[in-house]
Amino acid sequence: MKNMALFTKAQEAQLLKNGADTREEKDYPPVVKLFTPDAQATWLLSEIDPEEPDRAFGLCDLGHGFPELGYVSLTELRALRGHIGLPVERDVRFEGTYPLTVYAEAARRHQGITENRSALMQAAGGRTPEDMMQAQETEAYSVER
Repeated sequence: MKNMALFTKAQEAQLLKNGADTREEKDYPPVVKLFTPDAQATWLLSEIDPEEPDRAFGLCDLGHGFPELGYVSLTELRALRGHIGLPVERDVRFEGTYPLTVYAEAARRHQGITENRSALMQAAGGRTPEDMMQAQETEAYSVER
């Protein structure tokens, strides 16, 4: 598939699966972290729109202190180069643990995307990732019934 430079096959499959979810109140953990090694831009992506596979949703931080949730063009990410011409890379060690909105709240508080566990837990109201995922699963189950 054309997104292989930015994602593994498993990541791309998960991003598409998340994007296909039609529930209004979905809040997935980020699947992939992309960044510019020679600039301060970072993206935590949680979904790819299966009807527009060049459009991904996530937390976008261009390094100006105003991270925001929104859509980004994968074609533009592939074409983007940092200050010395390096392309966007995938953080191979990243593992999204909290729902994306927790990362967004922590980023808002810290004026940039953070993976600091204490900052994320504070943004999650003191709840652990496991607590939050269990609550989401319970909510999803009750909606399905």
